[in-house]
Amino acid sequence: MNKIHKGDEVIVITGADKGRRAKVLARHGAEHLVVEGVNLVKRHTRPNPMRNETGGIVSKEMPIHQSNVAIFNPATGKADRVGVRIAEDGTKTRVFRSSGEQIKV
Repeated sequence: MNKIHKGDEVIVITGADKGRRAKVLARHGAEHLVVEGVNLVKRHTRPNPMRNETGGIVSKEMPIHQSNVAIFNPATGKADRVGVRIAEDGTKTRVFRSSGEQIKV
């Protein structure tokens, strides 16, 4: 079970964007995430008239490793770790490690 899902609000804990709080846009593979406004790179694109694309320099988000982010706990206002609680019927739910309350998506 992935502990960080698309749509979660996370805090970057290492790297050039340390301290930035943003939303997860997508997952790439098993261990990488695309986070809104984090790890921006400049991409030089060629114009493509078939797709109505203009050329130029475009900023885009690149994936970062999931170990470089922590989920944001709105109750405490800080970063938190994620645990997994298994119910009696076998369903898994994600919980905050500090408080034990369930994570709402």
